[in-house]
Amino acid sequence: MTALPAAQPDSIFVQIASYRDSQLIPTLCDLINKAKKPNRLRIVVCWQHGPDETLAGFWQRGFGKWHMKKAEDWTIQHLSYRGALVELIDVPHMMSQGACWARNRLQQEYGGERYTLQLDSHHRFVDGWDALSIDMLESLRDESPKPVLTAYLPGFDPQNDTALHGSPQFMSFFRFGAEGVVMFQGKPLPAEPVRNRPVRARFYSGHFTFADGHFATVVQHDPDYFFLGEEISITVRAFTHGYDLYHPHCLIAWHEYTRQHRVKMWDDHNGEAKEKGVIKEHWAERNERAYLRNQALLGVDGKPSSTHEFGKYGLGTERTLAEYETYAGISFASRGVHETVLGHELPEPPGTPRPDAAIWQASLRRANDVRVCVHQNTFDEHAATPGAQPTLSGAASAVVAVYGHDETELHREAIEARDLHQYRQNDWLDYHAIFFSALERIPARYVVELRDDAGDLLSRVGHTVVV
Repeated sequence: MTALPAAQPDSIFVQIASYRDSQLIPTLCDLINKAKKPNRLRIVVCWQHGPDETLAGFWQRGFGKWHMKKAEDWTIQHLSYRGALVELIDVPHMMSQGACWARNRLQQEYGGERYTLQLDSHHRFVDGWDALSIDMLESLRDESPKPVLTAYLPGFDPQNDTALHGSPQFMSFFRFGAEGVVMFQGKPLPAEPVRNRPVRARFYSGHFTFADGHFATVVQHDPDYFFLGEEISITVRAFTHGYDLYHPHCLIAWHEYTRQHRVKMWDDHNGEAKEKGVIKEHWAERNERAYLRNQALLGVDGKPSSTHEFGKYGLGTERTLAEYETYAGISFASRGVHETVLGHELPEPPGTPRPDAAIWQASLRRANDVRVCVHQNTFDEHAATPGAQPTLSGAASAVVAVYGHDETELHREAIEARDLHQYRQNDWLDYHAIFFSALERIPARYVVELRDDAGDLLSRVGHTVVV
């Protein structure tokens, strides 16, 4: 561990988890070049790389002062660039255990720096991003002893990274996934009113978080999470540990969202790799276990919330899960979402009294994500004209209807011809019906109808909702 001297009051511990990402080096260069004080940066990267990704790529871009140290588990490559310290935790990509595992490993390297910044490995930055972030965080001390800046940043194109534009964003509720994970989406902060300080946030972003250094030790990533579930779990754990989340009101950086230029872990850690003995677990096995862990932590679908099995990765004791639900306008047990959340209103400060419990409950709407997944053979078996095949590939449109336990229709939507093709994959129709219903109206089954160009029925299939 090569921590910056504690005497440096503006030192920043930067955490970057990178998996086979060609944008890592450009991101590091831009991060350091745009910093006002690059010598205050200690950047640690969990460098999950393939055999074609070598240290030569760093040397070619001007990184130097190389030396190597052996840690208990991995070799750490030490480099320097324009006065910033860069440490690469050297992980062969087939030995990775997922994004949250990588983030947790990074946090073991925290060395007492004043601040910490968590990023992905595909970003661009404004000039003086470090001073701007510090100024914004410190401006919040009058209303929070433990503020955290976090956001979904506006996007950029790595092929045209001189054309950077966009505005600060807030994170709004998107949906409860079928597995019970709350997901968000970024929306531009309204231009009015004009803001001179960050705004309160309901949610945490895994790709940009700036906080006091102790955040890297108090709210560490659970290495048994995989990918989805990371953000909502850190959100609630941070809140219950007494941290207050804010969105920056000024632009700090940009994030690349498409993933088109890089290989993902789920491309490598697949069934073939497991059969060959290269990996112990398929990525989907890790993913499924993480979903169950997230449900247990947050009490999703009425499961008793459990903290004893999580140890230091459990909820904090400064605030309760119920207090977070009130603050955020979300009920994990019922997948409920408050009307103010659906209206994209900014949250009130923690501790703001809510109405009577019955009134608050009545204002919730159930967020549904019903996965509609039907194979070509099933559609053929239920063809309107027996023997007429193929029904799925010949369909021009589809209609999906979802029903409750009392056969009340909760939702109906048409998938038009221009969209249907994107949901047909390898002889499957794979579609998510995302909608809201009354809190007590729980989806029980769905019906899919396929129709031809003339609108005539080709096939009609019903199926129980899988939860």
